[in-house]
Amino acid sequence: MESESLQRRRSSSVTCNNAPVREKRPKRSEVLAKKKTVEELIKAARAQKDHLAHFPEFCHFHAKGLSLCLKSGHGNKLSSTVKTYIQSLLKLNMEGPYGSEWPEEEKVKRREMVDHEAHYVFVHEVANSNADEMTTMLTAAKTSTCCLKNSGPLVGFVQYRFVLEEEIPVLYVYELQLEPRVQGKGLGKFLMQLLEFMAQKNCMGAVMLTVQKANVLAVDFYINREDE
Repeated sequence: MESESLQRRRSSSVTCNNAPVREKRPKRSEVLAKKKTVEELIKAARAQKDHLAHFPEFCHFHAKGLSLCLKSGHGNKLSSTVKTYIQSLLKLNMEGPYGSEWPEEEKVKRREMVDHEAHYVFVHEVANSNADEMTTMLTAAKTSTCCLKNSGPLVGFVQYRFVLEEEIPVLYVYELQLEPRVQGKGLGKFLMQLLEFMAQKNCMGAVMLTVQKANVLAVDFYINREDE
């Protein structure tokens, strides 16, 4: 399986006569202090129960015939119904790109799905009868999640984690999965923007993800995001 991932860029310093310059190494105490700071950032980000609560303007998506609401979740608190939905949507969207490797990859994704460090944003449809109540909730901003108890069915989800990559604290997007019927309507862009704000709020150095080269639509989507 070939996949795209961020790579470290290496550079070297030289003098005008091409002789290498010795860069001053940081003191061990400085290295340890920096490491501790980064670890504390990641620990604090992981401990938050609802990252969506800081961004009420992202709790609702209404565009191109879609009326959706967002809700936070955690890998170790998923209901059996939600687990089944996640597995089904992953298979629908990813079995094709993975091909013969899917059976093994599916096992990996099932383990990742319920990890205690896995954070989720779930996307639900909003029933027409709840539209007015939803608008009131958004205006009042009295709730950390915009989804009502009787919100409609799931149409997608994001799984993300706060991790250390090459000594940099990052928000790593493990999954961004949407049902085909809600794709191509700006929802993916909306969710990526939310994740970028979450990363900034938690002082992460970057947002990272891995995309298969075989998944052409996903590759194009993320490349276009970088160009914006």
